[in-house]
Amino acid sequence: MEDEIKKLIDIANRIRISSLKMVHNAGAGHPGGSLSIAEMVAVLYFKEMRIDPKNPGWEDRDRLILSKGHACPALYTALAMKGYFDEKHLMTFDHIDSILQGHPDMRLTPGLDMSAGSLGQGISVGIGMALGARLRKKDFRTYVIIGDGECQEGQIWESALIAPKYKLDNLTVLLDNNEFQLVGRTDEIASIKPIVPKWEAFGWNVITIDGHDVKQIIGAIEEARGVRGKPTLINAMTVKAKGVSFMEAKAKWHYSVPTNDELKQALAELEKKLAELEATGGKN
Repeated sequence: MEDEIKKLIDIANRIRISSLKMVHNAGAGHPGGSLSIAEMVAVLYFKEMRIDPKNPGWEDRDRLILSKGHACPALYTALAMKGYFDEKHLMTFDHIDSILQGHPDMRLTPGLDMSAGSLGQGISVGIGMALGARLRKKDFRTYVIIGDGECQEGQIWESALIAPKYKLDNLTVLLDNNEFQLVGRTDEIASIKPIVPKWEAFGWNVITIDGHDVKQIIGAIEEARGVRGKPTLINAMTVKAKGVSFMEAKAKWHYSVPTNDELKQALAELEKKLAELEATGGKN
């Protein structure tokens, strides 16, 4: 188990490194939210989800919707690492003819279950997928990653009402609660607190975790699998731009592109963490 945990931590750090390189190379993108979901994406794609990169359209696969689509560098990196497409495409991110656009486009990118960009829509689509599984007597699960700023969208709460009505226990939503959005702190712009009582009042099973603790993420997903009669929200407390000291918990890194020097400094920090992990036997 410990070796598996180290492997997932290693993958999360590689997702961060790749995401920063992609944004820097493109001269555009959203590094902060990509870095804050790295562990969640690593656990979903390399531990929990039932998927087959050789058969992206497999009907019995688990589904993942990145509702906060601007964090797609992390998702694209995981898809490439799993073998959905060649990793060489990562450095074409956000280029006009690339299969990896600035927001997820399922018409272009193998392995995507939903196009995203306009915030607030992911859970609604996830409800449709979860209901479809029930109607077709399929046992696949649907996961949706949303942001805390995204929870200011009315459609989030409309879907939050509907999922418990249909007792969709095959639907799990992971909230990337990093406390920042485009121009500042979520609390200062339109607070979503108290988030746990709100979701519970809507009829959801709610689990609060450290969104950077791989063991806690695994435990929460496994707990969600055992819940019957209601959907689960995993309230993952995270840090914006986690992993890079000078970027962490700063609103500007929601959208800013690192300079050459900033990228060099950030990569040095992340590569040092990789080296330390490998020194303890956690090499991927």
